[in-house]
Amino acid sequence: MTKGGAATAGVAAVGLLLAGCNPGGGGVRKEGSATHTPAPRGALSASPSPSSTAQYKKVNAVKLLKDDPKVGADVKRSVAKPCAADAYPVEVTYASLTGGSAPDVIVNVMTCADSVGLGSYVYREQAGAPDGYDNVYANEQPSVYAGVNKGDLEVSKQTYATGDKVCCPSGEDVMTYRWANDRFTEFDRYHTDYSKTTAGASPDDGTGSEG
Repeated sequence: MTKGGAATAGVAAVGLLLAGCNPGGGGVRKEGSATHTPAPRGALSASPSPSSTAQYKKVNAVKLLKDDPKVGADVKRSVAKPCAADAYPVEVTYASLTGGSAPDVIVNVMTCADSVGLGSYVYREQAGAPDGYDNVYANEQPSVYAGVNKGDLEVSKQTYATGDKVCCPSGEDVMTYRWANDRFTEFDRYHTDYSKTTAGASPDDGTGSEG
């Protein structure tokens, strides 16, 4: 898929969020799942958490981001207007991460052009908080993406070496967080170096030389 194709797929998928598409799925609900150019290759998954999200309440994620003082200026600029039509580069997942009475809201923000992660956030329902939700996790490192793995928050970050293209990172860091004492605490992480072998490449394409 070309970069343009990936961006188009990402925007089209994000449109599902604003169109109200609610795919089912046990303890995790995801809306507006976008196609990521540098797709995480680690253990990120939408595994059902112990608590059901059957009673989840759909949120206006774009408004949450715009009203949140913890969200950086670059991310706010990215959601200031849609990528196309009414499609924003935002993906929302509902999952029980903090043990609250209502599902938590995981929000991922990406670039319009190539769907690279700009910021990942977790919002917990909180009476008296702006829009009814409190930002309990924020990560605005480039290429970040947050997901759910067995009821834990799992954050992936692509790593790039000098000369890497956006589509082709050299590796990936994955950090896992658990909720305790009113905050997320990292309890595990690992790094993966990706193979540079490409499909269709031959051991000797005639361009190499020995010596």
